[in-house]
Amino acid sequence: MDKDNMKIDNLMVFAKDKGLAIKSQDEIANEARDIITKKYKYETEKIKSNFDKLLDETELEGYKIYLKYEEEFGKAVFKAFTEHLKETGELEGLNETGKVLGGYFRILDKFFLSLAQSRKSRAGKSFENFHNSLFKSLNYPFDYQQIINGKPDFLMPSVKHYKENPMDCIIFTAKRTLRERWRQIVTEGTRGLGFFLATIDDNVSDSQLKEMLDHRIYLVVPQRIKKENYKDSRNVLNFSEFFRDHLDPAMKRWKHNKVK
Repeated sequence: MDKDNMKIDNLMVFAKDKGLAIKSQDEIANEARDIITKKYKYETEKIKSNFDKLLDETELEGYKIYLKYEEEFGKAVFKAFTEHLKETGELEGLNETGKVLGGYFRILDKFFLSLAQSRKSRAGKSFENFHNSLFKSLNYPFDYQQIINGKPDFLMPSVKHYKENPMDCIIFTAKRTLRERWRQIVTEGTRGLGFFLATIDDNVSDSQLKEMLDHRIYLVVPQRIKKENYKDSRNVLNFSEFFRDHLDPAMKRWKHNKVK
């Protein structure tokens, strides 16, 4: 085979062909959650009462874990890349390294740019992943990402009960930022139910909050965000208030009525 035809034109594709990849967001979120919950060794009630703090720490831990896996991925890619160059005869000695790598400058530039873009994309979704992973550890009854004229993260207590008595259910979903997207999230099929949106968006306008309140939609945010941005908003809760005033009373009702 002609050596020119064996030149790599995309390191990300090359890495994929070699079976090299960074762990998924869900895997990293679960790992971060396990590290933080083991650090404090909290029982379920303690996790609930410290959910705001744990969510912040889990997100920070997850970023550290991601950077570790990103570095391991980079090392593995460059090891495979160097071996490829030796196999094709492009790199026959260390004195040629600079010249050979210079010939791949644009490919290397695209590789690092792709890593940076992936890092930003993952950061944008990190709140949702880390929130959902931590929330699942509380062992509330739910069905995950069911299609009900939309696809909320958590339908509680179950899709079976939703079909029988939707007004007795709680719908809970997480979005890092809302902007106008909350209208898409809350579809006609879910308006009027107990609908809760977890977010770290600190820029929701008073008019949007009023419109959400008219549809019985609550925002659930970390305490620090509520205190700084929404302390007088009636339909903005911190996580402790959500558990205490909404989810735990519903749990008692479901248990009393033997709902599954």
